Amino acid sequence: MIIKSIKLTNFRNHHNYFLECKENTSLILGENGCGKTSVLEAIYILTRGKSFRAVDNEILKRGTDYYRIEIEYVNGEKNIATFDGKNKTFLILDKKTRRLPKKNKYPVVLFLPSDLNLISHSPSRRRDYFDKFFSQLDEKYNQNLLKYEKALKQRNEFLKKEHKKDDIFSWNILLAKYGINLSKLRKNFIQEINIQLTDTYRSIAKNEDQVEINYTSEVESFTESDYLKQLETNYEKDHILGHTSFGVHHDDYLFLFNHKIANGSASRGETRSIILALKFIEADLIYQKLHLKPIVLLDDVFSELDETRRRCLIKNFQDNQVIITSVEDVNN
Repeated sequence: MIIKSIKLTNFRNHHNYFLECKENTSLILGENGCGKTSVLEAIYILTRGKSFRAVDNEILKRGTDYYRIEIEYVNGEKNIATFDGKNKTFLILDKKTRRLPKKNKYPVVLFLPSDLNLISHSPSRRRDYFDKFFSQLDEKYNQNLLKYEKALKQRNEFLKKEHKKDDIFSWNILLAKYGINLSKLRKNFIQEINIQLTDTYRSIAKNEDQVEINYTSEVESFTESDYLKQLETNYEKDHILGHTSFGVHHDDYLFLFNHKIANGSASRGETRSIILALKFIEADLIYQKLHLKPIVLLDDVFSELDETRRRCLIKNFQDNQVIITSVEDVNN
C-alpha cells in the first residue's frame, strides 16, 4: 500500500492539516514542536490501529471534541479514523468498526530518536520495542501477548484483594500457557535476527566486529507445568507485593558487542550502527514473512546520524515508501 495523502483535523496541535505524499520519499520539514511527529503518529494509527505514544484523549486538540484522520492510498482506497472524546472508530471500505481489522493493518517500520538509545534503555523499553516488532511479524505472537497481558492484569488485581488462593488458579493456568508460547516465539525470532545481525552491522560499520542479541528469560528452560508451579510457589510473596513477581513480563534482550555487553563496550557510533542494522533486519523480516514492503516512518533521526549512516539509511530503504520528519533539509 502506498499512501497518496493524509488529512488531519483536530489532531494534537493540527486544526486542519494536509500532506500529499510521494511514492518514494516524503520530507516533513519544521521546527521542533510544530507537530511533525504527530503526522507520523496519525499514519501509525490508521495502519496499526493505535498510537505508538499516547491514548486518544491525549491526542485530541485542546478545546475540541473530536479528531479525524483520513488517509488516501494510490489505489483510490480511503481509510478514516475518528475519535469523539469517548470512542474511536475506523471507517474501512465504508464499513465502521471499533478496531482496525487485522486484514486492514499494514506493516510499518518506525524509527524514533529514542530507538538509538535502545541498548542502554530499561528492559521494559526493550520488551516494548520487540513486542511491537514481533507482533507485526506474526499474528499468533500478537494474540498470545494480548492474552498474557490480560491474564497478568487480572491476576495482579486479585493479588491486591483478600481472596482464597484457589481463586487465582485460573489466571495462573493462562499465564503459564501464554507465557511459554511467548518465550518460544521470542527465542525463535531472536535467532532469526542474529543470523543477519553481524553481517548487516558490518555492511554499515565496515569492520569485523561481531554483534548479537541475547534473549534472557526466567522461564527459558521451563515447561508449562514448571511455570505453573513457580506461580503457585510465589503466591504468598506476590500477595504481599501486590503484583506477579515471576514471568515473561520480566524478559530482557541484551545486546552483545564482540561477546561483551554492548552498553559500555560499544561506542556511540557503534551503537547507532547496531540499531540501524536492527531496523534494516526488521524491514527485511517483514518482507520475508508477509511479502509486503513496510512503510518506513523516520522521526527526526537524521540529526542523530553522521553522513555515512544517513546515506546507508536512504540506500537501504530506497524500495520502500519513506516519510521523514526533520528540522533541516536532509539532502543538504
